[in-house]
Amino acid sequence: MVKDSNPPKLPGLGRRPKKLFRAIALAGAAAMAAVSPLSAKAPARTPVAASARSVPQAEHQQMNMIFVLVDDLRFDAMGFLTPGLQTPNIDYLARNGTYFPNAVVTSSLCSPSRATILTGETARNHGVIDNSNSSEKGLTFFPSYLQQAGYQTAFFGKWHMGDATDAPRPGFDRWVSFAGQGTYWPTERLSPAEVAAGKRQQLNVDGTHVNRTGYITDELTDYALDWLKQGRDRSRPFFLYLSHKAVHSDPEPPLRYKDQYADLKVTLPASAANTPENNAGKPVWVRNQRNSWHGIDFPYHTDRKMTDYLRDYYATLSPVDESLGKILHYLRDNGLERNTMVVFYSDNGFMVGDHGLIDKRNAYEPSVRVPLLVYAPGTIPAGAVNQALVRNLDLAPTFLDAAGVAKPAQMEGSSFLSLAEGKTAAKDWNPGDFVYEYYWDVSFPQTPTTFAIERDGMKYIQYHGIWDIEELYDVRHDPEEMHNLIDDPKHLETKVTLRKALFDQLANRQGEHHIPYTEKFSEGIVKRNVDGPHAADFPADWYTKPNLPTAFNGYYRDTPEKLKADEEGKTYIPGGRSGE
Repeated sequence: MVKDSNPPKLPGLGRRPKKLFRAIALAGAAAMAAVSPLSAKAPARTPVAASARSVPQAEHQQMNMIFVLVDDLRFDAMGFLTPGLQTPNIDYLARNGTYFPNAVVTSSLCSPSRATILTGETARNHGVIDNSNSSEKGLTFFPSYLQQAGYQTAFFGKWHMGDATDAPRPGFDRWVSFAGQGTYWPTERLSPAEVAAGKRQQLNVDGTHVNRTGYITDELTDYALDWLKQGRDRSRPFFLYLSHKAVHSDPEPPLRYKDQYADLKVTLPASAANTPENNAGKPVWVRNQRNSWHGIDFPYHTDRKMTDYLRDYYATLSPVDESLGKILHYLRDNGLERNTMVVFYSDNGFMVGDHGLIDKRNAYEPSVRVPLLVYAPGTIPAGAVNQALVRNLDLAPTFLDAAGVAKPAQMEGSSFLSLAEGKTAAKDWNPGDFVYEYYWDVSFPQTPTTFAIERDGMKYIQYHGIWDIEELYDVRHDPEEMHNLIDDPKHLETKVTLRKALFDQLANRQGEHHIPYTEKFSEGIVKRNVDGPHAADFPADWYTKPNLPTAFNGYYRDTPEKLKADEEGKTYIPGGRSGE
């Protein structure tokens, strides 16, 4: 029986990894020397947007680029990190490219994150705030700039913005997509009568709807390979965006992988248990969410065990790994390896019981951390680990940089190409603070509007519109975020400083602080398991006696003087005299 520790406690592969990865990579290479990691187990035109601004182009040998985006892939759900998982082609990228273990997203939800990837802008500026009403009005997607620079561009897969329409978007010469979340199978979500009548889920292929014929990961891969082989002008550089539905809920592997992990022993995070130790320092909303659609006690309103869910989740990744192998084979067989950069990424992370939560949306590490691998033989160092904190905000500027295109003024991220190439050390990379934003979703009200900032390994989290506590973690020494330091007097200055910095940086480009929201059209997914835990209580120190001298102290700005007055049970008057 294979043992899987989830996530593994490997020294050097945590929040601030060190050097163990290289030893693991070399050991993996030796173990697989007799088997090609590229082996696959299965057989195998829209104009530039008028709003796209022209940008200067530097002298540059234009590199082909392939961007592979996976949906909801947890940061450690890869074979080279979690023993027992079989991802030979992803592992091949890690051994022969550069791995970024500290990659994060500025909004951990499908549509906002995808909009950030495509625009190089934060949610507060691009305006795509949830999965319900994600207007693309006024946005320019970075492939439009690549087209101006002479690139052929193609999109295959999940788009999930613009009110779920699958219509071709500006910036892509080739377009193959589907509406909304899509389905794994052509007959999924259709009635027996519809199936009998020949109805099938469809793909939009360059504006024409065609019936689907097979498993979604395989279909998208076939379309992508067909374009690479015979649908493009070989005299021009290309950018291929392969956006998989996998491994989004409910993950469903094809039959060839159905029982791949039947014997895999899966151990959930220790923080999944509903214990006083795990609940200490956690907000009320977190403790309440565990018995909800996004909680470990009532996952997606089922009684399914998360261990069983994960076996299907991992198996659903296998066709993605297989797809990657086919693409790498094509590059190798056609002499394109040394002039093509492959980037492997996920739109957000995924919780598997951490702190009693599942899914994503929140600001905790497994929600915001994502896999990031960059591969380009001769350009990107092989078997390297770069500890820099890279954001989804930085992808668009990086792709443009690789094409020799200057970053447009509206993009907020920074190119990490020099990091990936090994020309800039992680210690010299300074993109600024990592700022996170998530806006309350009317359909899934379990998670509140969440703002967070990380600076020098200290992460501060606050919530908007709810009556709850803040959080402060030293993620360098507490990567599982078990010790909330928000009320630790030693960290008062850090708390106050990060609060102010977060507010300042959450201003949009007009300098405004707005909380956007979309129309409420139903009560939302609000049910709880009748046999599960009931509502959580407020923190014990919030219960107090009436008429105390400290009654109004909480209204004033936190300072050492106020903290002293609280400890002494005295009234605090800013700039004045405090007393009993």
